[in-house]
Amino acid sequence: MFNQQEFNQFVLQNNVIGIQRESITLKSGRQSYFYVNWRTPMSDAFLLDHIASFVAVVAQKVGADTIYGVPEGATKLGIVASLRLAQASSRFGVGSHVIPMGRAKPKEHGDPRDKYFVGMPVGKTIVLEDVTTTGGSLIDTVDTLLESHINVIAVITLTNRMEKRSDGLSVEQTINDRYKGRIKYIALSNAIELLPIVIQRDKPDSKIVEALQTEFDQYGVKPLVLL
Repeated sequence: MFNQQEFNQFVLQNNVIGIQRESITLKSGRQSYFYVNWRTPMSDAFLLDHIASFVAVVAQKVGADTIYGVPEGATKLGIVASLRLAQASSRFGVGSHVIPMGRAKPKEHGDPRDKYFVGMPVGKTIVLEDVTTTGGSLIDTVDTLLESHINVIAVITLTNRMEKRSDGLSVEQTINDRYKGRIKYIALSNAIELLPIVIQRDKPDSKIVEALQTEFDQYGVKPLVLL
């Protein structure tokens, strides 16, 4: 069973989420005073395996056959989590499961089945992302899989920044609307729950705290409420 408290502690202990003294520019073009960075723990073999164990538990619960990491940010984690999911199956054996991997850029030649994949997902598939802000890369990946007639049943993100898109919708609302409720959105953690703990722990300057609250007033799915 997925343990929310244990996962949140993992995020906090490994400094996945933190506060900046100066604002940073996100991929979306927005300015932010907090970061969510899974790259460092996913570069450590022990921590990567630990993260994969959390993902595999959730994937097993929703009945997935395989896990596909969004290229390239979640590729490594997707591979390890897929292996863990396969090993947990009672039917694990030769030919029972695949380990899928996507290409960052489509292949221009060869078998069309290999255009987007180095190992195509088979069966009920979960798309895995490390962080969602506006969900652009995640949605593009889901669309590519659906165009390839792959059965996507859910998406998992390690951390949801809890921001609205430019159309005013959250990533979760967008996924639900775009795919008519057929694809479930699952966030293993979110910034609105974690940031107040980080603020209490690190005690940043009051001006930065005010800037964070303003940021969520402008872009947040919900206001940032401090402990």
